[in-house]
Amino acid sequence: MSTATLTPTAPTIKVDADPKIGLRGHLRHTGALIRRNLLWIKQDPESMFDAILMPIIFTLLFVYVFGGSIGAAMGGGQDAYVQYVIPGMIAMMSMNIAQGVGTGFNEDFQKGIMDRFRSLPIGRSSVLIAKVAVELLRLLCATTVLMIVALLVGFDITNWAGLFGAIGLTALFGSSLMWIFLVLGVTMKSAQAVQAMGFLVMMPLQFGSSIFAPTESMPGWLQAFTDWNPISALADTCRSLMTGGPIAHDLWVTLGWTALLTAIMAPVAIRKFTTKS
Repeated sequence: MSTATLTPTAPTIKVDADPKIGLRGHLRHTGALIRRNLLWIKQDPESMFDAILMPIIFTLLFVYVFGGSIGAAMGGGQDAYVQYVIPGMIAMMSMNIAQGVGTGFNEDFQKGIMDRFRSLPIGRSSVLIAKVAVELLRLLCATTVLMIVALLVGFDITNWAGLFGAIGLTALFGSSLMWIFLVLGVTMKSAQAVQAMGFLVMMPLQFGSSIFAPTESMPGWLQAFTDWNPISALADTCRSLMTGGPIAHDLWVTLGWTALLTAIMAPVAIRKFTTKS
C-alpha cells in the first residue's frame, strides 16, 4: 500500500486593509500621529516660517501702505483702518494656513510616508485628523503673532472675550477649509499644483471680500459676490465680536458654511486617501 506524500501548505493570512477600530483606538492613533507631526516640525523649524512671517508682512503692508488712503476714505484715518483690518486678517489666516496642509500632505505622498501609514493597522481618518489638528496649532501660532504685531501698530483690544471668540470661530472655519485642501493634496500630482490651485481659489475669495476694505464702494456685481463669500461673513463676524456690531446673521452664515464644507469634504478626503493608488 503506497502512501501519498503530503506537502504542508502555508496558511493563508487575510489582511484587512482598513480594519475596524473603535473610538479609543482612533484617539490613541490620532494622538500618536499628532506627536509625530509636531516632532517633524521641531526637526524642520523652517516649516513654521509661513505661520510666523506671513502675519507680520501682511499687517505691515496693509497698515502702512494702504492704511492711510483706505482709512481716509472710511473717514477715520490710519488708526481707524487698523481697527477695521486686523479682525479681517484673523479671518484671512484661516485660508493661508489651510493651503499649507494640502501642500504638505501631497509632499508626504511623494515621499512615500502616507503609503507607509496606509499599510499600518490604524484608522485612516486618524491620519487626516492629526494633520488638521497640527495645522490648527499652526493657525493659533500665526494668530498670536498677528495680534502681537497688531498691538504694536496701535490696535485697541476693547473686548477680550470677543477676541477669543473670533479666534475660536476662525479655527473652526479653518478646519473646514483644510478638508478641501486635503482633497487637493490627495488628488493633484504635485505640491506645486496644489499651491497653484490654492492661489487661484484664495485670491478671489480674499480680495473679493470685506477683509481689507468695506464693500459699499465695490461694483454691484462684486458686492453680490461678497454677499455669498464665506470669508466676508467670517471677517464681519470677527470684526463685530472684537469691535462691536451686529453678529447674529454673519455668525450663522459662517457656521453654516463650516458645517456644509466639513460634511461634504471630510468624507471625500478620507475616501480619496484610503483608495489612492
